[in-house]
Amino acid sequence: MYRGFHILALWLAIAAGAASAQTLEEAQKLYNLTEFEQSLKVLHAIPNKTAAVYALMGRNDYMQADYKKATESLERAVAADPLSAEYELWLGRSYGRRAETSSPFTAPGFATKARQHFEKATQLNPRYLEALSDLFEYYLEAPGFLGGGFEKAQATARQIASVDAAEGASSAAKLAEKRKEFGSAEDQLRRALELSPKQVGRFIDLARLLTKQGRFQEADQSIARARKIAPDSAKLTFAEADLYIKSNRNLDRAKELLKHYLTMSLSPDDPPRSQAEKLLRQVRGT
Repeated sequence: MYRGFHILALWLAIAAGAASAQTLEEAQKLYNLTEFEQSLKVLHAIPNKTAAVYALMGRNDYMQADYKKATESLERAVAADPLSAEYELWLGRSYGRRAETSSPFTAPGFATKARQHFEKATQLNPRYLEALSDLFEYYLEAPGFLGGGFEKAQATARQIASVDAAEGASSAAKLAEKRKEFGSAEDQLRRALELSPKQVGRFIDLARLLTKQGRFQEADQSIARARKIAPDSAKLTFAEADLYIKSNRNLDRAKELLKHYLTMSLSPDDPPRSQAEKLLRQVRGT
């Protein structure tokens, strides 16, 4: 009887674990469909929350711009699994957003935490491109008193290049542009394109640089080349509209693109619909 009780308890525990895993998978699918609120409801209903549950809760909150809740959930995820570079990365991103959206008094503290978590993520996994890229962006944009600087950015760009040559060239282009070395930036972007000729983001980056220099025809050609590779890309649709608005041209085309974007199936990696709606209001007001 005693032995039978323990076997039953074991099977119940296994069944509960399987149910939680299935529920987490359901929440992940909702997240991938950008159904962030629904994903959160599923996650909150899980009684015994694991690091993975807290991490996905944090990412859902991040996508809904509730960065305080995001950091709280991701802190729990990191505490439960301190060896996860992915959790450190997302915690850094959340603190970064808090820094961008908070007062001048609290922003420096949040920014410092963002840097520390990005650095921790790259220490845990030195070949983790997403973490290296975010750390590079931080070093590139943050002032020296917050731990930023071009020398640190350049060192991180070299580290990125050792993992992925195309991504390294893209990072080098951003650094050159920041230094106003536009010719070098363009050369590096074209090199990145040669190394990864089917990656739509490379064409978008080149088009943005050309647009800033008023080279609109060349920028449009870059977008057209990307369109041939990925005609149904949501990211490309948004980027094309954004470039037209920034350069104050083809505004009717920009409106149509944004309207179409709002009907497309998006992923968490695409700009949120709220951003497209904001741009559409902006262009309608011109």
